[in-house]
Amino acid sequence: MLQCSAKNVNPLEPFVTSLPVAAVVPELLTALDASSQVLLTAPTGAGKSTWLPLRLLEHRGIKGRIILLEPRRLAARNVAQRLAELLNEKPGETVGYRMRAQSCVGPQTRLEVVTEGVLTRMIQRDPELTGVGLVILDEFHERSLQADLALALLLDVQQGLRDDLKLLIMSATLDNGRLQQMLPDAPTIVSEGRAFPVERRYQPLAAHLRFDEAVAIATAELLRHESGSLLLFLPGVGEILRVQEQLATRVGGDVLLCPLYGALTLAEQRQAILPAPQGLRKVVLATNIAETSLTIEGIRLVVDCAQERVARYDARTGLTRLITQRISQASMTQRAGRAGRLEPGICLHLLAKEQAERAASQGDAEILQSDLSGLLMELLQWGCTEPDQLNWLDTPPAVNLQAAKRLLQMLGALEGDRLSARGQKMAVLGNDPRLAAMLVSATDENEAATAAKLAAILEEPPRGGSTDLAVAFSRNQPAWQQRSQQLLKRLNVRSGQPDSTLLAPLLAQAFADRIARRRGQEGRYQLANGMGAMLDADDASGRHEWLIAPLLLQGSASPDARILLALPLDIEALTQACPELLQQSDTIEWDETQGTLKALRRSRIGQLTVKVQPLAKPSEEELHQAMLNGIRDKGLSVLNWTPEAEQFRLRLQCAANWLPEYDWPTVDEDSLLATLEDWLLPHMSGVHSLRALKALNVGQALRGLLDWSMLQRLDSELPSHYTVPTGSRIAIRYHEDNPPALAVRMQEMFGEAKTPTIAQGRVPLVLELLSPAQRPLQVTSDLSAFWQGSYREVQKEMKGRYPKHVWPDDPANTAPTRRTKKYS
Repeated sequence: MLQCSAKNVNPLEPFVTSLPVAAVVPELLTALDASSQVLLTAPTGAGKSTWLPLRLLEHRGIKGRIILLEPRRLAARNVAQRLAELLNEKPGETVGYRMRAQSCVGPQTRLEVVTEGVLTRMIQRDPELTGVGLVILDEFHERSLQADLALALLLDVQQGLRDDLKLLIMSATLDNGRLQQMLPDAPTIVSEGRAFPVERRYQPLAAHLRFDEAVAIATAELLRHESGSLLLFLPGVGEILRVQEQLATRVGGDVLLCPLYGALTLAEQRQAILPAPQGLRKVVLATNIAETSLTIEGIRLVVDCAQERVARYDARTGLTRLITQRISQASMTQRAGRAGRLEPGICLHLLAKEQAERAASQGDAEILQSDLSGLLMELLQWGCTEPDQLNWLDTPPAVNLQAAKRLLQMLGALEGDRLSARGQKMAVLGNDPRLAAMLVSATDENEAATAAKLAAILEEPPRGGSTDLAVAFSRNQPAWQQRSQQLLKRLNVRSGQPDSTLLAPLLAQAFADRIARRRGQEGRYQLANGMGAMLDADDASGRHEWLIAPLLLQGSASPDARILLALPLDIEALTQACPELLQQSDTIEWDETQGTLKALRRSRIGQLTVKVQPLAKPSEEELHQAMLNGIRDKGLSVLNWTPEAEQFRLRLQCAANWLPEYDWPTVDEDSLLATLEDWLLPHMSGVHSLRALKALNVGQALRGLLDWSMLQRLDSELPSHYTVPTGSRIAIRYHEDNPPALAVRMQEMFGEAKTPTIAQGRVPLVLELLSPAQRPLQVTSDLSAFWQGSYREVQKEMKGRYPKHVWPDDPANTAPTRRTKKYS
C-alpha cells in the first residue's frame, strides 16, 4: 500500500466512488492477473489517466515499476503532476515523468509518465525492461507512429523475453475490433464516463465571410448567451492567431484569450490550462492538442471548427505537406466531451449536421502517412530487417519504407540491409536520423556543442521572424540550452562552446540534399536533390546565392517547397571543409553554337553545378562516350535517319509483332538509347566530330543487331522490296501502326490473282494501285475481290483517260506490262 500521509489515510479513497473507472477496477485487476495484455475503453473524464495508475500501483499482482505512456508532452507533465498531488507529493518522488529535454524522476519513483520517444528509447536500451511490471499505453486511439511502434516492440518483448510483463492499452474511443483481432486473448474492459450532458449544436460557417471572421462571430455570439469558459478548436497556429485577433474586438474585458498549441513552450501551454483568474472567464484557442488527456479548468462551452491540420509525407520528394481536413466523428465526440467535464455544457460544431454524419468514423493512423526513416532505424536497431517480422495494426507502407532506406543510405547509416557502425551510433542517440547524423559527425567538443544546439533549434524551431538559422543560433533560449545539455550528455561530452563557423559543415552531414542555389529572382532556389524551393520575395535570406535549408515544408499551392529555416553558405569554404560533398565528372559535350565538341570537368553537389573547368584534348574513347551521352540527352533524332535506316528499324519492330516466336532485338527509342554501346559505338571508329557523326550509316549499324541467320530471316519474311509480276522490285512501305503497303501501277499487277503476303503468309500487303501517271486508283488488301468487283468501274474510266494502255476484262489472267499497247 502507498504511504501518503502521517495519518496513513489512502488519498485515493475519496475518488473511489466518484470516478467511473473505479467501478471496473476489480474486473481490470483480475484481467491483468490472468492476461498479459488487457484493453480498457474509458471515455474522457472516467479517471483512467489521472487516478487509475495509482490504483494499479497498489496492486500486489503487478511486480515492479509502471510505465505510463502519454502521447503529448503537456499531457504527460500534467498527468504526472495530478497523480503526485493525489499522493500529497511532488513529481519526482513516487510519481515522475520523462520527456524530451526534461526528466523528473528519483530513486523512489515507481510510476513514470513518459512520452513516446522516451518509451522507445527505454525498450531499445533494455529490451527486457528490467524492473518494469506494467506498461500502459494511454490515448491509443490517436494512433501515433511511435505508439504503434511501441506496441509492436512490447509484443515482441512479451513473446521472446518477458512473458510476465503486463500491457494495458487504454483509450477513450478504442478501435476494439481490430485490436481484438490482433490480440485475441486480451480481455476488453469497458468503463462508463463521468460526463455531464452536452447539447451538441450544428451551424455551418457563413460562406460570404473569411474563415477567421466567421469563427470569431459564431464564438462571440455563443459567449454572449452562455456562461462559463470556452474551448475553441482550430486547425493550426495561423488560424489561432487570426481568430484571436478577431475575437479581441468582439468580446468583453472579462474574457481572457489563451492560445494553446504544440509549438508553445510547456510554460506557455500550462498558462492556457490553469483556472481563469477570479471574475474572468477564458477562451482557450487550441489545436487538437486539447482533445484528450488535458483537463482545462472551467470549460463549459466548446466551439469546434471540425477541422484539423495533419502532416502527409510525400515519399517522392521526401518532404511533408500540411493539409487541412475534416476531423473524424470520433474526434468530434472527443471535442464535444470537453464541454461536459464539470457541469452540463454546449458544443457548437461549425458545420452542417449532415456533413458531420458523413465524416469518417476514425482518423487515419499516422504510420500510413509519415516519414518512416526514424521507424526504420529503430527496427534495424532492434534487429528486425523486415517490418513484417513484428505485429502491426497497420503495416508500414512499402513505398515510404523505400524512401526511408534511401535517406539512411545517404546519411551513411546502412551497410546493405543492416546498420553500419555510424548508423548504430546514430540509433543509440534516439534522435531524428538527420539530426543524429549531424550529432555523430562531431569530432571535438566544440563541434559537439554546436551540433547539439543546432539539433535543439531544429527540434523546436523559432516561431515567425527571420528564416536565417544563424540569427536563431545567436540566441540563447532556455529550452534550447536545456535540450543541448541533454544531447551532449548522450554524446558523453562535458564541455565545449557552440561556434557559428561550424554550422555549415555540420548541417551538410545531414542535409546535403537540401543545399540550394538561387535561380532567377524572387527567392526561388533549386535544391541539390533537384527540387525547387522558395523564400518570400522580401526575405533577406534571398540575397544569398547559396543556402542550406534544413527545414522545408511542401506547399499546396506551389510545386516549390517553402523554406522555413536556412543558413547562408560560402560554397567554396564549405566544399573545402567537406570535399566529400563534391562529385566530379569529366564530360565531352556538344557546343550547339559552334557545332563542335568540348571537354569539361564538372564539380557538382547532387544536381547543382558548383564549378566547370575546360579539359585538354580528349581521347577518341572519351569523345565517343560524350557523343553517346549527347545522343541520350537529345534523342535518336540527332542521327542521320535515312529512309532506308528508318524502314529497317520499322521492319524489326513489325517482325517482333508478327513473328514473336523468334528472338528479335528491341528497337524502340528507349531501348536503342540504352544500348548505344552495343549497336552504334562499333561503327564510330574515326568519328571525331558532329559532321562525321551525321554521316554515319545508321541503317548499317542497326543491321549489326542481327546475326547472319536472323538477317536472312528478316530479308526473307519481311523483305524491303516485293517483286511484282513484271519483275520490277518495288519498295514495301512499313509503318509502326498501319499494315505494310505497296504502291504499284495497276498494269504491273495483271496476272496476280491474289493479294501478296509477307511474314510467312500472316500479313497481307495493302496494295495502292496507281494509274499510268502514278495517281492513286484503288487501295485494297483483297486483290481477288477487286479484280472481280470494283475493277469494272476503274476499267471503264481508265479506257477513256488512258486509251493507249491495256485495260483487259480479265486482269487476273492477263500478262502484266510496263508499256502501252504499241509496245506490248
